[in-house]
Amino acid sequence: MTNDYWLEAKNISCFKNGYEVVKNLNLKLKYCENVILFGPNGSGKSSLLELINRNIYPVIKKDTVFKVFNKELINIWELRKRISVVNYDIKSRINPKLKVIDLIISGLYGRYCKITYKSEIDFSYAELLIKEMSLTNLSQKCFSHLSEGEKQIVLIARALIKKPEILILDEPIANLDLKSKFYVIDQINELTKLNSKIICITHDISMITEIYNRIIMLKDRMIIADGTQSETINNKNMNNLFDINIDVKKHKGVWHIYRKTKKSLS
Repeated sequence: MTNDYWLEAKNISCFKNGYEVVKNLNLKLKYCENVILFGPNGSGKSSLLELINRNIYPVIKKDTVFKVFNKELINIWELRKRISVVNYDIKSRINPKLKVIDLIISGLYGRYCKITYKSEIDFSYAELLIKEMSLTNLSQKCFSHLSEGEKQIVLIARALIKKPEILILDEPIANLDLKSKFYVIDQINELTKLNSKIICITHDISMITEIYNRIIMLKDRMIIADGTQSETINNKNMNNLFDINIDVKKHKGVWHIYRKTKKSLS
């Protein structure tokens, strides 16, 4: 019988520079899910990503289980083929004069430069992906000529060219202006027509759209809520998560946060 879970963690703790960055993690992620890892800065979201990516390792103790794709030991190159990660730091590695189509093809080779020995098959698949993601008007532009939102979507296309099973987006709308933020959100929503499943790490509630069927809330490096949007996104959980007095409401499929009026001292 095929295992439904690509990630299984039981009683997992991790340390980094002597500090416990993952606390008693118990978590299973299904192949069929699009998931939001949601919480404030410092809540442990990025540490969980590092654990999945094998940048940090769990402490081995009684009853500890940690499996990725049903394997306790997995070749790092196999992991890189099956999981693609997009984060903000990638932008600094890219030659600003590199054309979009060359950048996307470079994802097949784990590089951030023009591939001079690319095949016609590589080029054809890149063009198909560009068409599927509505990026044709950007394909011959230099990376430096793109808006910040366009850069983010092109990096996502680069991550998708190797057809990963799991696409991890680490704060995809951080540091974007309002126009770019909504452009990126809309483009990510369109990725559901592709085969990869999305794990999105964010502290911004506007990132939580209808494509995500599971929300995992993290605070102080621990999971405090886990379930569907209707089960997890409410005033009690949001106030606990961010330590602020707010109302949260959904309108036309979009979540909004409203800060409650301060009580008068008079």
